Amino acid sequence: MAQTICVIEDDESIQDVLRIILKRAGYETTIFPDGSAIFENNYGTPDLFLIDKQLPGADGLTICSYLKNSKRTKEIPVVMMSAYPNVEQLSILAGANGFIEKPFEVKTLVSTIQTHVQNHHSKRIHA
Repeated sequence: MAQTICVIEDDESIQDVLRIILKRAGYETTIFPDGSAIFENNYGTPDLFLIDKQLPGADGLTICSYLKNSKRTKEIPVVMMSAYPNVEQLSILAGANGFIEKPFEVKTLVSTIQTHVQNHHSKRIHA
């Protein structure tokens, strides 16, 4: 069964690019344009969350913090994305496990996701 990445990104062209890249890397994707599904607990349990910082409504840092403070999702890796400077430090403070600067290189995106998914699964196996 393929591992699933939950992408929260409001830009449809970036959603399409991420869907293609992640599918080629062997991942299934669930994509939301904002955090409402997360706050309403209306989503499956992914292997990783990939969240844009700049979103309509609650921003990505708020969503990240919410996920990291929830018993259901606190152990699932969160990787933040942003084109804004200085967001990496804010992402770490919000609990993110990783950060990708936009525009991103495909190789960087895939290797970051693979690293965090593998680390998460090895922790679950050894727990």
